[in-house]
Amino acid sequence: MSRSPVGTGPRANAPSGLVSARVRDRMVERVRELGVRDARVLEAIRIVPRHLFVDEALASRAYEDTALPIGHGQTISQPYIVARTAELALECLPDARSARVLEIGSGCGYAAAVYAQLFDEVVSVERVRALHEKARENLRPLRLPNLRLVFGDGSQGVSAAAPYDCIVAAASGSDIPIAWVEQLKEGGRIVAPIGIWNQQLTVGIKDATGRLQKSLKEPVRFVPLRGGVA
Repeated sequence: MSRSPVGTGPRANAPSGLVSARVRDRMVERVRELGVRDARVLEAIRIVPRHLFVDEALASRAYEDTALPIGHGQTISQPYIVARTAELALECLPDARSARVLEIGSGCGYAAAVYAQLFDEVVSVERVRALHEKARENLRPLRLPNLRLVFGDGSQGVSAAAPYDCIVAAASGSDIPIAWVEQLKEGGRIVAPIGIWNQQLTVGIKDATGRLQKSLKEPVRFVPLRGGVA
């Protein structure tokens, strides 16, 4: 599936230093210093205009490697975390160009835009309608035909588009929901935080028996995974 280059819409052409190559490259270098090595991921982080996804009052911090509030008790993820999640997802995919990925928790749409640079098809689900609509607005200038936004209960996945090669999550629960495992292809991978207080970014690979073989990667801090819609 073809992708349109990001940063071509009217909002992407902001005449400020916030979108300069130097500012973006500095953020990418910080992500690299923290351990992300995949050149595809670093390029995706570099070209997606993060300033489109934060409130105007926080625009001066758009290219800091930090999470920022987006309302409704949610945050835009730290660029390093988005990059690390993408890197872990890519490790299991022999050909990312043909991979279908489900993102749990669209938020403002930033991570989905990054994933859309890397994978053939991305489905992103959000349970808070106001955030779902915000993500749609934020993403419109980027014209990403391989990205589909869904409003719904992400704890139940999106069965209509299953099975997935990979599922990535931007919210943490006590364990990985059974629905996600059921919607994952055999040999597919889930990259998600697990835990309530002491969270760990975890990779689970679905084996031939339908079970997840899990490995812990690093401590993280995410908003809690919630069911239902709001």
